[in-house]
Amino acid sequence: MNVSTRDASSLDASELRRLDVAHHLPAHADYRALRDIGGSRIITRGEGVYIFDAEGNAILDAMAGLWCVQIGYGRKELADAAHAQMLQLPFYNTFFKTAAPSTVRLAAKIAQLLGEPLSHVFFNNSGSEAIDTIIRIARYYWQIKGEPDRHVIIARNNAYHGSTIAGTSLGGMQAMQKQGGPWLGGIEHVMQPYRFDEGFDEDPQAFAKRAADAIEERILSVGPDRVAAFIGEPVQGAGGVIIPPEGYWRRVEVICRKYGILLISDEVICGFGRLGRWFGFQRYGIKPDLVSMAKGLSSGYLPISAVGVASHIVEALRSVSGLFIHGYTYSGHPTAAAVALANVGIIESERLVQRTATDTGPYFAAKMAELSEHALVGEARSIGLLGAVEIVARKGSNQRFGGAEGKAGPLVRDICIRRGLMVRAVRDSIVMSHRW
Repeated sequence: MNVSTRDASSLDASELRRLDVAHHLPAHADYRALRDIGGSRIITRGEGVYIFDAEGNAILDAMAGLWCVQIGYGRKELADAAHAQMLQLPFYNTFFKTAAPSTVRLAAKIAQLLGEPLSHVFFNNSGSEAIDTIIRIARYYWQIKGEPDRHVIIARNNAYHGSTIAGTSLGGMQAMQKQGGPWLGGIEHVMQPYRFDEGFDEDPQAFAKRAADAIEERILSVGPDRVAAFIGEPVQGAGGVIIPPEGYWRRVEVICRKYGILLISDEVICGFGRLGRWFGFQRYGIKPDLVSMAKGLSSGYLPISAVGVASHIVEALRSVSGLFIHGYTYSGHPTAAAVALANVGIIESERLVQRTATDTGPYFAAKMAELSEHALVGEARSIGLLGAVEIVARKGSNQRFGGAEGKAGPLVRDICIRRGLMVRAVRDSIVMSHRW
């Protein structure tokens, strides 16, 4: 059958699932299991907080797509912005000393939201590409400064920074690193600020200090003159919505400044209002040198990502002649930029960031607190519109079913989805990312 001659909407669900198995390799999938169940669930439309499958089932999307649909599904304003831009200039690149109006305006808007000293923006297409760009900029910066040995980047265990070779290398997820290596060199990993798992009975402030001090210890063991940067998500999203204790990030910033290394905030999940501020680093009161962002930048309506770059790094880039030989065909894509501008405009006009801080976030926290009383819940935590529920075998402990992580979480996730609630299991944490 020549599929291209038929409107996909005219194909029934069983045929679409057959084609899925026959021709499609979905992301983050167990391909044998997907084949054995007859293919993916076919999602046909979205409206507000709901998605709908080909059988007509409504599912409350408690993952906001994949941590990204900030303003919900079906916003005509974003479709109109894409349509208007496509009629005027659907695509052009930024390679030839050229830039589209929507691209320039979006860069200026992002810089305004980031605040000083993050004055400039480099565009990419995904969070993974933003991370690749950050690695290139950070290491090139130190080359320009005459310190080429400063190439080591410190990240955290169980961190997620994308799925490219560079992103997987920088991330600290062991399951990912078992597939497809060898990995990029010059990367070190330290403990994560996951108190429920790694400091269950420890005083929160003592744990915050211990987790931050692990970074300083690694800097000293590697040698400060070899360390380029430290990177972390304000809240580790894909790692399990790991909310660091108060004081952790301020101490991390002090350590980075003490040794003159760059501080990188990965805002791919936390950016654009999830934590009740435009960016997560603002919630924790720190000032990074480089910031990655994606997902909520366009509410997932079109692929786009960006890197915020501090003025002192820009000054270094401008201090040398010659090309910075890095970029993508679709860097600063005019249509994606126009949609992102419209998305940010909606977030602003509907005061969604402020509402997260004062209304929806506190409401979500109150409802999560109710779950904490359940016999199988070891902790129900949230910050802004991110949340996680820890499934435990014994109340009052962090003991897992079967004595190992990852046995109960997938079972709970599947039950939730069968009952019309789309959530994600990260080991034995049920994680959520709500929209306004």
